[in-house]
Amino acid sequence: MFDRLKKAFSPGTSPSVEPVVTNAVSEWAASQGFSYAGPSDKNGTTDGFTLTGKINGKTWKLETGPASRDYIHRHELRARADLKLNDDVSALIINRPLKEALESRAYEIYTDTLQTTADPSLPEEMRWLAMYPEAMWNGLTPEFWSRFAVLAEKREHALAWVDSRLAGLLMGWPGPGLNEQIPFILMILRGKAYLRMQYTPADLPSLAHAAKIFTHACETGASGLAADILV
Repeated sequence: MFDRLKKAFSPGTSPSVEPVVTNAVSEWAASQGFSYAGPSDKNGTTDGFTLTGKINGKTWKLETGPASRDYIHRHELRARADLKLNDDVSALIINRPLKEALESRAYEIYTDTLQTTADPSLPEEMRWLAMYPEAMWNGLTPEFWSRFAVLAEKREHALAWVDSRLAGLLMGWPGPGLNEQIPFILMILRGKAYLRMQYTPADLPSLAHAAKIFTHACETGASGLAADILV
């Protein structure tokens, strides 16, 4: 069942994206004040590049490369920033099709009488779904709640982190961008902010928008959860 859902996340039916040469990505990164590093293949297209920057003096890193999760098809974009938050601050934004796929997978494992121990290869995202309840509140559109789920150990952490601008950015991907089926996770966990999503190589508009989402999520995480920041 999970394999069938995974196929639904494949970008095979998405509109094609023209290759972006290394200079286009590095020039865009420079225009944003980001540092760029990465190899290029014989055709000059970027593959596995890394971007770094700073938010309120804290370094963040965004990189692309082969998928490290089996629910992501081929390539992924991932980002990380240490916000120096207390360890008890936990919040997670996940697109609903991925949430439902992981929950279905967890249920199948739980009901499989032949499987008596947990598979160590399973993504820890499945544990988060079991640990954190879903939070919903007025102020964000019904369209947002139909597309994304927000989970948090403490509801007030989700309220302080997910503002209307972050919700708007999540709903406003450019061009073909990120449709409802593409795996996407944005989280604050163990004092750090993380992003993980399926990514089509050379899709500069989606890369730029993902960077905007992540940096804003870091800003709202640091400011909205200021009471939980370690001094």
